[in-house]
Amino acid sequence: MFYLLTTLVNTFDYSFYKSISIFLISFFSNTFSAISGGGAGLIQLPALILTGIPYYQALASHKFATVALGIGGSLRNFKSIKNDIHVAWQILIFGLPGVVFGASIVEFISERYLYLVLGIISIILAFYSFLKSDLGLSTRKKKLTLTQKIRFSIFICLIGILNGSISSGTGLLVTILLIKTFGMDFLRAISLTFITVGIFWNFTGAIFLINIASVPLNLLILLIMGSFSGGFLGAHLSKIKGNRLIKKTFTIVSLFVGISLFIKSIISFL
Repeated sequence: MFYLLTTLVNTFDYSFYKSISIFLISFFSNTFSAISGGGAGLIQLPALILTGIPYYQALASHKFATVALGIGGSLRNFKSIKNDIHVAWQILIFGLPGVVFGASIVEFISERYLYLVLGIISIILAFYSFLKSDLGLSTRKKKLTLTQKIRFSIFICLIGILNGSISSGTGLLVTILLIKTFGMDFLRAISLTFITVGIFWNFTGAIFLINIASVPLNLLILLIMGSFSGGFLGAHLSKIKGNRLIKKTFTIVSLFVGISLFIKSIISFL
């Protein structure tokens, strides 16, 4: 009897501390993600896998959680996109098919090659952001040519495929693409990323992924709570501190995302 009671108490303690850990991981990773425009998967997804959750189940759980991040961030910065609805539609129209395709083929492709490519791209973005001191600090109106519009649509579709398959770092790619293509500042670009990638892309990817792996309800609730509150706080801080804080956070997160994915890819080749 005493043995059974001790076992139950130990199980409860382990479960309790594990739950607190998952919530805090979700909260802090999504706070930084909300400031930088992406990168929550750098901490949240590997942490879920390290707790013993299978990859596809962790990926689906992470997808649902980042929807909460998108909602939390959008509530704070929704007014920032009122003049960019047409851009949001382009991201959804050309990106969602890519997300669906990526989520559909995730079982059949080798993740290590995708990790390698995305890792290298993220590292390049970090150095580019660091070297371009004025990048994303102010808004510049740009009239796009037909070629630029087509190129933007193709890149959005490709990023959508990456989002559906490996998740990590794709919000950063969309953010920088919006800045370079439309001359947006960081705050404006991240606000669009929250709604399009954070909510619609990730929700679509999550729906497809639950056909591969089920999502534990208790885990999902913890992740949603952490992601929503972290997303709201991060968006609030970015609104108060402005583009310089966002740019610095973007550069740091991009660098760590890139290094993490690159190392993960190299280890998988060994």
